[in-house]
Amino acid sequence: MLRFATSLRRGVAAVAAFMAWVAGWNYIACALFITGDIVGRNLFGVSSAATVEITGYMLACGIAWGLAHTLACRAHIRVDVLVTRLPVKLRAPLHLFSLSLLAVFAVFTAWVAWELVDESALFDAHDNSALRVPMVIPQGIWAVGITAFLVMIFVLLLEGSLALLTGRGDQLDRLLGSRTLEDETEEALEAVAMAREGSSAA
Repeated sequence: MLRFATSLRRGVAAVAAFMAWVAGWNYIACALFITGDIVGRNLFGVSSAATVEITGYMLACGIAWGLAHTLACRAHIRVDVLVTRLPVKLRAPLHLFSLSLLAVFAVFTAWVAWELVDESALFDAHDNSALRVPMVIPQGIWAVGITAFLVMIFVLLLEGSLALLTGRGDQLDRLLGSRTLEDETEEALEAVAMAREGSSAA
């Protein structure tokens, strides 16, 4: 059962990584859009007349689409000065407890997000820009990101609970605990190795 949960978590994490990749390119497109609008306005006297609205949507959607991957990589900000000093037997259930609280918040956020999408669809809401963008489009994309974040929390809760029940506190600590100096060092070494492989292949 634990192996299934681990495989499920890895599958969801792969989807989350792809969403984060899309979010990253979304920010590059956002920067190019703003730059193009500034250049066009100053040099040619033309503007999209919707830069503020569109880039606002892009930023919000990019943040939402990166949440699940951030959680999967344990890259979110945590204040756990006391927890890291506790033994694993105490740390493990506290990790699950904190993730459960995050799940409550994520459920509420996802529910509100889809309620907002449903309301916008019901009233055929459009923004006030020159493009008159239907609000269900940016809101729907944003809600998908929030939902992916919620799914990631659930699969982590499943795997973490099974690890705790089977007495594998160390595995749970590695899964949900804060990133250590060793984790950062290992990731840096992997990045250097990949860069060397790329340069040698070129």
